[in-house]
Amino acid sequence: MGSGRNNEILCLPIVLLLSGWSAAQISYSISEEVDKGTVIGNLAKDLNVNVRDLQTRNLNVVSGYSKRYFEANFKTGDLYVNERIDREELCPNVIKCTLNLEVILSNPMVLRRIEVTIADLNDNAPTFVEKSFSLNISESSPAGEHFLLPLALDADTGSNSVKTYRLSPNEYFSLDIQGGGEHTASAELVLQKALDREKQAVVKLTLTAVDGGKPPNTGSVQIIVHVLDVNDNTPMFSKTLYKARVNENAPAGSLVIQLNATDLDEGDNGRVIYTFVKRANFDPADLFFINAETGEITVKGHLDYEAQSAYEIHVQATDRGPSPRRANGKLLVEIVDVNDNAPEIVVTSLMNPVREDTAIGSVVALVTVTDKDGGENGQTRGKLAGSTPFKLISNYKNYYSLVVDGPLDREQRSVYNVTIIANDEGIPSLSASSVVNVEISDVNDNAPRFAEPAINIYIKENRPVGARLYTINAVDPDINENAKVTYSLEGDSNSIPVNSFVSINSETGNIISLQSFNYEELKTFQFKVQATDSGVPPLSSNVTVNVFILDENDNSPTILAPYSEHGSVNSENIPYSAEAGYFVAKIRAVDADSGYNALLSYHLSEPKGNNLFRIGTSTGEIRTKRRMSDNDLKTHPLVVLVSDNGEPSLSATVSIDVVVVESTAEIQTQIRHVPVKEDSFSDLNLYLLIAIVSVSVIFLLSLITLIAVKCHRTDGTFSRYSAPMITTHPDGSWSYSKATQQYDVCFSSDTLKSDVVVFPAPFPPVDGELISINGVDTFTRTQTLPNKEKVSSP
Repeated sequence: MGSGRNNEILCLPIVLLLSGWSAAQISYSISEEVDKGTVIGNLAKDLNVNVRDLQTRNLNVVSGYSKRYFEANFKTGDLYVNERIDREELCPNVIKCTLNLEVILSNPMVLRRIEVTIADLNDNAPTFVEKSFSLNISESSPAGEHFLLPLALDADTGSNSVKTYRLSPNEYFSLDIQGGGEHTASAELVLQKALDREKQAVVKLTLTAVDGGKPPNTGSVQIIVHVLDVNDNTPMFSKTLYKARVNENAPAGSLVIQLNATDLDEGDNGRVIYTFVKRANFDPADLFFINAETGEITVKGHLDYEAQSAYEIHVQATDRGPSPRRANGKLLVEIVDVNDNAPEIVVTSLMNPVREDTAIGSVVALVTVTDKDGGENGQTRGKLAGSTPFKLISNYKNYYSLVVDGPLDREQRSVYNVTIIANDEGIPSLSASSVVNVEISDVNDNAPRFAEPAINIYIKENRPVGARLYTINAVDPDINENAKVTYSLEGDSNSIPVNSFVSINSETGNIISLQSFNYEELKTFQFKVQATDSGVPPLSSNVTVNVFILDENDNSPTILAPYSEHGSVNSENIPYSAEAGYFVAKIRAVDADSGYNALLSYHLSEPKGNNLFRIGTSTGEIRTKRRMSDNDLKTHPLVVLVSDNGEPSLSATVSIDVVVVESTAEIQTQIRHVPVKEDSFSDLNLYLLIAIVSVSVIFLLSLITLIAVKCHRTDGTFSRYSAPMITTHPDGSWSYSKATQQYDVCFSSDTLKSDVVVFPAPFPPVDGELISINGVDTFTRTQTLPNKEKVSSP
């Protein structure tokens, strides 16, 4: 029978042009119970698409049924049967049985609705609910009287349903067949001639129901007729067909209709009682109540339009005679629909999560809205609530697509709760809502970000190798691998590879020193750090790192010549007649550090009980405190301590023997020079010496002129590139100012032992410089410590 069914497949593709966003419906027809794999149509041909494009365009067949009755072959484009199709199971008591599918193609988006009509096969035989049926017929019943017979049931529909009945041969009865055509036929037993109870009290008949199939199927039931005696008038209804309408959900006791039947007999033979007639599996008494005396029918059970929209009720009117006679009436009750069902929303997700770079117009989900009510009560419309980057587009009738309608950014919002609202057209309107949770997946669209375009790091010199200098941190607003940041070094500093100075931990961003820095050799260097995420493709950004080395007090003061010369005798002569304040000597020292670490102070140590000399704490000049006395020693051993202002303070010492002579004639000129070997002295050296003396004379004349001018400080503010300014002070000192930093340059009045000592202002600015000028016309320039910048600590 399977091959025969295959021959009955009708593939009728019908394209229905529609208005709106999508535009066509394809219809196929197929018989039930066909074999699995049976092809019902070619989607590539009906969609006008190349077969090779079906898989690349992601062909998708969507249905709302629990089973996937149909599948598509991507290689051939055929739509074939995937599950057994039983029309009676899918569409019971329905004349036309259809299955609705949705076919979706992407790139570009194509949506088609497919309607598959399931044709009925004659695979069910008629059956009777009753195993046997009994009739009581009076012998006085006239010929032509009709008696209701059992109704045969056939699960098939249309032409395969019950079309006729046959009665076994007999001399008393025939059949009156009603209906047929598109509807199920029914039959009544017709009395052909009067019965004679005395001749035959019981008549047994066989009623056979025949359907319209080819070949036809049949079903039989035994009819037992009991012949009764006498009551020769039958009750009669006022109408052959009664019609009534009642609202669904009508409360129990609501009146449906009043029936009326009369009997011409008198007494009990003329008193009529009304009863329902149960036919097949429908018993009217389950839903309705009939008053046996009055014929009034009222609501008893729950009436639901969506379950059944009309009822055909057979009513019997029976007299109360010894041999009751009955009449059959028919009542058609129409159930009036009430808007008592809210719409139902079914969402089929196609894309979840949704990438944040999804193009506008992409379909996220399919939405179907249904309503069990009929008419306007069952007509629905759908919309979205609130403001979201999505919109609902109508595809066909109550089918919609949820599509992207705006740009998506996961960093701003990662989840959208899209609320779909459906309303029907009933009065009052009913509505339903469904929330679709749409998650947004991350795309690597953000590069790592640094908090600042440049980073300044201040570290002290002499820090150990391997110390952590700083931790670089970059933030990537993406997530997972797209937000995993690694760090690397970029660029060189003063043509020196930065990798020789520092290294960086690629995961933590810790910058580690690879050497111990010396402020006196390197004060600052610069490099770049690149932060790269792990996305595909990776994104990166750079930040400039400036490293400033801060000075530490790691250099002791150094005593300058002549007292620091090896092999020299540190002694000075003074006359016995020297007055208080007599200039004895000047100690000069320098410190390789900078700032306050290089600010030196001088202290003098004399033998116990001797209080003859003093030293300028800032100038290093040794002078007498008082005149000489006969009790004073002839030779005074002095120890000068030179200390810097660092923490802890470092110092150096020098020893000087001061010899008291009787007259000034014995005092030799105190010009000291670097010892040279006599055999190396030449005419060239003589010329150089004359030139140096000439320059010194000119310098001394200028110095005398400047000493005559009152020393003062200039407090004005200078630009960064203004010319330096030198001012004099009453005590013989000079002030040397550069930029916004002011210095005091002091000279001794004894030009033979003069030197320049630089004192910085009490609170030098961050970019101020200390300049120290020594006796050989050279100077060193050191930068002071920053005022407020934080110093990196290990």
